[in-house]
Amino acid sequence: MTSVNSSAPPVLQLDHVTRSRAGRVAVQDLNLVLPPGQVLGLLGVNGAGKSTTLSMIAGALRPDEGAIHLNGEDFLERPELARRLIGWLPERAPVWPELTVAEHLDAHGRLRGLSGTALREAREATLERLELQPLARRLAGVLSQGQRQRLGLACALLHRPALLVLDEPANALDPVQVTALRTLIREQAAAGASVVLSTHVLVEVTAVCDRVAILHEGRLRHDGPVRADDHAALERRFFEIAMQGVAPAAHAA
Repeated sequence: MTSVNSSAPPVLQLDHVTRSRAGRVAVQDLNLVLPPGQVLGLLGVNGAGKSTTLSMIAGALRPDEGAIHLNGEDFLERPELARRLIGWLPERAPVWPELTVAEHLDAHGRLRGLSGTALREAREATLERLELQPLARRLAGVLSQGQRQRLGLACALLHRPALLVLDEPANALDPVQVTALRTLIREQAAAGASVVLSTHVLVEVTAVCDRVAILHEGRLRHDGPVRADDHAALERRFFEIAMQGVAPAAHAA
């Protein structure tokens, strides 16, 4: 697990965030604080509010109520912060089928203010880190689902974001690639980036996360540290919340 600089200001802070979708409250009165270098696992059954929460963190949705701060700055007043500070991989990696893998990275880099030598160096380093060099000239439209997922992750990492937001990043990856993904997440945190990881796989949380937040029916039901050697305790807590839906939020020390 990663060490956290407790004296640094939080990279991400959600204060009493609420959002309704399709006529119902999807996330209600959510408070989260994420310091630099910490990996937060976000758990919950389908419909718990995970994707809505990630979309608000990434800037794709605005909360109906509450505030979001990135590095101490009001994200809602300065939405351009997302381009500079956030790398986002949605559950289905978006691709332009007519662009090659390298062209994807160039386009994403330009959107984030990279150009010239800085863009070329970032692209080549990211292609190497995600083992995408052999696919650099291949059109995204002919990639397998796993290759698209790695391309989406490469686009999220390209500009070295302070906050990495990952929604089911292991989708379509084989076991070797899942292990490589875990290593990559740890490396990002060790370099000072914060990571929010949403997943349905509890073992992913105990493998890479420092802390876990469990949502149920749009509310935060648990927020506490993760022990890599106690997967069973996390599993019990998750299913207690998922099955009963009435457990109060527990903030472990």
